[in-house]
Amino acid sequence: MARWRDGRGRLVVRPSGGGGAVTVPLELATSYRARTRGLLGRDSLAGAMLLSPASSVHTFRMRFPIDVAYLDRRLTVLAVRTMPPGRLGLPRLRSRHVL
Repeated sequence: MARWRDGRGRLVVRPSGGGGAVTVPLELATSYRARTRGLLGRDSLAGAMLLSPASSVHTFRMRFPIDVAYLDRRLTVLAVRTMPPGRLGLPRLRSRHVL
């Protein structure tokens, strides 16, 4: 399995029911430092951030609510939650990445 590095890329979302794909900017946070920093100190995020490896997130000291998708090893969505600032997300058993 290839190791990912911190950086930027594109996230292509293909709906399961068909239809057109959507592409959004993606930030990869794969190092301990990048995962720890996450979205702290930001007022917004244009696109998405992928934390890997990760099975949960928190929104302490954040300025805005976020939508969190828990992904398994194959990048299949296991669960999606909206988290307001100041919350601690529960770890998901099979989650390996958080978007």
